Amino acid sequence: MNILAIVPSTYDTSPGQRFRIEQWEPLLRERGVEITYAPFESEELHQLLYQTGSMGRKLAHVTRQFLRRFSVINSARQYDAVYVFREGALLGPPLFEWLIKRKRVPMVFDFDDAIFVSYRSPSNGYLSYLKFAAKTNTICRLASHVMVGNPYLADYARQFNPRVTMIPTTIDTQKYTVQPKEAVEAPLIGWTGSFSTVQHLDTLGRALQKLAQRERFRLRVIGTPEYRLEGVDVEAMRWRAETEVDDLRSVDIGVMPLPNDAWSKGKCGLKALQFMALGIPTVCSPVGVNTDIIQDGENGFIAGTEDEWVERLSQMLRSVELRRRLGLAGRATVERTYSAIAQVPRVYEVLESIACGAAERAKDTNAEPVPAIRQPG
Repeated sequence: MNILAIVPSTYDTSPGQRFRIEQWEPLLRERGVEITYAPFESEELHQLLYQTGSMGRKLAHVTRQFLRRFSVINSARQYDAVYVFREGALLGPPLFEWLIKRKRVPMVFDFDDAIFVSYRSPSNGYLSYLKFAAKTNTICRLASHVMVGNPYLADYARQFNPRVTMIPTTIDTQKYTVQPKEAVEAPLIGWTGSFSTVQHLDTLGRALQKLAQRERFRLRVIGTPEYRLEGVDVEAMRWRAETEVDDLRSVDIGVMPLPNDAWSKGKCGLKALQFMALGIPTVCSPVGVNTDIIQDGENGFIAGTEDEWVERLSQMLRSVELRRRLGLAGRATVERTYSAIAQVPRVYEVLESIACGAAERAKDTNAEPVPAIRQPG
């Protein structure tokens, strides 16, 4: 089975893309699936998008990539199916998804955020509004099948397409492994994200300052080169693909604070799952899928108020055994439900069903046929 993956970002640079289709690729290949990536971004555009300002340059690069997208779509009939992650183009209406539909190539649409909610990026300002958030429902209608990362997104997608499968964001449990930790005088509390999501960590600022008045700890912030919080010992660092796991592995307690808004409800718990897969006990806000992933007090903690954050973190800072117990329970949760190994068979079933279905429909009608499926081996 040959799949054309229409993705937004260059390989190994975007969290959602990395922890969905890119992570699933090796396991899908074992089942005879070959994936060809067609990113919208060039390397230069990718670098620009994560910088503030430069709107003129950004628009010029986006326009250039938009025009190049047509040649990619023209090749779609060479494949058994097309996989679209989030959108065919970073800006504008769903033109490329419509063209794929016109070519009668089956399309899987996959998204792991509430991309149907208008969101103003701190990096790209009002350029964000040109993303046409409302196009998500049209792409759902055009798709042969929709895959989503959590129940909130599934409820949205089912308004427009009955063929919806929930595939949670997954972790490579062969890469993310548990290693013994030694007791330290100042345990490391960790957060990971990006320049655009560091505002979520800001909501935890007062709780961390209160915590620092009663407990000894350090704070590691991954995803921004600078972060300051008065009264708290902070270590900030850029995210790097080559050191991501090691940077996380040193953390003793992971945190995932989120505001309770429509955008955050679409989050798929990736930050929490990364910590949990490494056996790191994790505290999350009770927003969206977090309360599905974490059973409070069993495989992590849920904290909704400032006082709850201070209390839960205090408990873990004071007890190595509590951290160990919750960490191992979190790891077991990931292995059981949120590992790539557990979920890839379901992804393969979706791809196989639409490719086989398209081939059968072409055989039974006078419609222009899609390419035959190449069997593994």
